[in-house]
Amino acid sequence: MKELIDLQQKLFPDLIEVMQRRYKIMHYIQLMGPIGRRSLADNIEMTERLVRSEIEFLNQSAFIDITAKGMHLTKKGNGVLHQLTAFMDEISEFSVLEQHIKDKLQLDHVIVISGNSDGQDWVKQEMGKACVHFLQSILKSNQTVAVTGGTSMASVAETMTPSMNAKNCLFVPARGGLGERVENQANTICAEMAKKANGEYRLLHVPDPLSEKSYQSIIGEPSVKEILELIRDADVVIHGIGDAITMASRRKTSSSVLEKIKNGKAVSEAFGYYFDNGGEVVHKVRTVGIQLQDLSQSNCVIAIAGGKSKAKAIASYFKQGKSNVLITDEGAAKEFLREFSL
Repeated sequence: MKELIDLQQKLFPDLIEVMQRRYKIMHYIQLMGPIGRRSLADNIEMTERLVRSEIEFLNQSAFIDITAKGMHLTKKGNGVLHQLTAFMDEISEFSVLEQHIKDKLQLDHVIVISGNSDGQDWVKQEMGKACVHFLQSILKSNQTVAVTGGTSMASVAETMTPSMNAKNCLFVPARGGLGERVENQANTICAEMAKKANGEYRLLHVPDPLSEKSYQSIIGEPSVKEILELIRDADVVIHGIGDAITMASRRKTSSSVLEKIKNGKAVSEAFGYYFDNGGEVVHKVRTVGIQLQDLSQSNCVIAIAGGKSKAKAIASYFKQGKSNVLITDEGAAKEFLREFSL
């Protein structure tokens, strides 16, 4: 494939650019259709004139249909898009981005999705799909998967599907978290993923954060001890990475703790830990669930986080070296490589 691409670039230097452009248009129509031409041009950052020209070609080739509601891919168009995907992956700059980040962070796997989830909601959904696809490639029957809460994790649950190679898997929440919005709680995400994967699940009904006295009392409960053992022995852990101040505010952190986080110059949060630029722990929330030291017990720890604004948080968290897989987007990847040298 690589030799063919090199030959095409020599003989038809404009061909690859045209194919990439048409692939991008068709991919976006597949994701967002039916969609109007002007909205399409705005979202993929191309001039309306250029989009109009490409739409005419795609319509004449029967790859798209244009209706009063907008444009959508035809069956023929979906087939061509599917065939183009592998080819586009070969020539995509994302393979270069992935390798650079993999090398810098010393990770086993890095997956970069097109777009910037800061301003494009569909990108987060695509990251969720990529996470599901990767999970299904490594997961085996009867394994345990621990998941955290958050909006990125909610997108994973939304796109979860069954796997023929991984039956009877158990899904557990990586931590308590009844203080979050219901749809973003680890319990909710855990249950939805299990149902869509045709697996089983166990829940952890504890508040977050806890006082020391409450913590010691709760972890002594037999039912809690049982679920904690399952969580700590999870084969796979999937988690998000948050911006420190955003996460502290979302969880209604007390003014004294918020001041501590700010004074400590925390930039990232994961598993209730707040990290500074150097990856040092600035503050830890007393929470029931997985702890940083428990991650070494898992075969695979997958972090999912995207958006240009998350680049600092990603760099900060990975200084700890506790996760070995990163699923992110173009916005975060390019900002990370532009601003940070680890």
